[in-house]
Amino acid sequence: MSAPLNLSRRQVLGSIAAGSAGVMMSSAGRVLGAPAPSDRPVFATIGLRNQGWTITNKSTPFADFAAFADVDETVLGENLEKLEKKTGKKADGYKDYRKVLERDDIDAVMIGAPDHWHTKISVEAMLAGKDVYCEKPLTLTIDEGKLIEKVVKQTGRVFQVGTMQRSENDQRFLKAIALIRDGRIGEIRKVTCGINGATGSPVIPAIEVPKGLDWDRWLGPAPKVDYRALPEMREGYGGGVPLYTNCHYAWRNWYEYSGGQMNDWGAHHVDIATWALGAGDTGPNKVTPVSFSLPVDYKDGYPTVNDQYNSPTKFEILANMPGDIPMVITSEGDNGILFEGTKGRFFVNRGKLAGKPVEDLESNPLPEGAVEEVYGGPVSKNHTDNFVAAIKSRKQPISDVWSHNRMLETCHLANISIRLGRALNWDPNARQIIGDDEANSFLSRESRKGYEIDM
Repeated sequence: MSAPLNLSRRQVLGSIAAGSAGVMMSSAGRVLGAPAPSDRPVFATIGLRNQGWTITNKSTPFADFAAFADVDETVLGENLEKLEKKTGKKADGYKDYRKVLERDDIDAVMIGAPDHWHTKISVEAMLAGKDVYCEKPLTLTIDEGKLIEKVVKQTGRVFQVGTMQRSENDQRFLKAIALIRDGRIGEIRKVTCGINGATGSPVIPAIEVPKGLDWDRWLGPAPKVDYRALPEMREGYGGGVPLYTNCHYAWRNWYEYSGGQMNDWGAHHVDIATWALGAGDTGPNKVTPVSFSLPVDYKDGYPTVNDQYNSPTKFEILANMPGDIPMVITSEGDNGILFEGTKGRFFVNRGKLAGKPVEDLESNPLPEGAVEEVYGGPVSKNHTDNFVAAIKSRKQPISDVWSHNRMLETCHLANISIRLGRALNWDPNARQIIGDDEANSFLSRESRKGYEIDM
């Protein structure tokens, strides 16, 4: 059994109180909240498989890495070797991420752990005086987002969410927003976010935990369950792990650890769509499940079996955005965003920006500085570059927790509406579902004993 990972109420409130006072001191006397001591801050990565290594690899031009943490010894060892081969420098490795947070020489942490761990690690990192870069989607519930916002404000930490489409992909998403702001499609009438469907799974048996994996700690705040896997292996991205499992890579198909495709791809495209609509500080007032398919039976919003994937495989969601603009989130059609307005329409994804308004740019280009105005200044070619600049300026980066959480609330509400099979009326000011106590119960979750944040 792993050591409990809960902070005491005194530790949490004491750290917040110190942060609210404006200055927090480490045990070595270092001021936490001041700019990094050099042009190359010192980072650590917590959670290394797949995306954890991806964000680390992209960050090596901008920061030095002093430590890694992962609950899988094999993953930890492989990535320590990759880092040394790439940079020529060794980093320390830990199974317990708290060892990283105890170190005074680390300025910021990058979190690539599964979604159900994001909030706990993020909060504890900020309370330990670290700036944070956390992979998307940031949270598993809406109330987790509120907690992170509170701690960011009270500690003064810099916090970047890993929605890289805001900084990368040849600026095409920024150009899309600039087109809209410049009136190239007139008034927006509809936005469609295509975010791909998913597949169910066969029955997945409980088997022995792989050697080197601390399964209890991997589960962390989630309920204690058996490790499950079938022998067939995944190819391509996420390869080297079972195709069907409740752990590495495939955890995205389980509501216990993720929000399925709705949160995985939705965190990218719904983010850009919400930004384009100027709804980054509000969100929808109603979310309706037009159609959906779940791979297992549900009762009262919960799956009735625990040995198969349980997140939606197909869906069409209608979100009523400010100005009564409909946003459709669908598993059908091309992956990307279709913007439709009174004067035209265009489509954007990671491979293209297409449509007549785009073609017209050849003879009628956007005003000079239009893309930079969307970004709020010179555009970073790398999301970590923007994060490091924010660390130095002590200003929040391009993907801040407030706009991310507002966007992600749409995705969370979509999932709740699917689980309960009904439309939800949302109060974006109170951030509560209106007149539905059962639905409101899904705004938070209970953490497993020993893995709580006791506040």
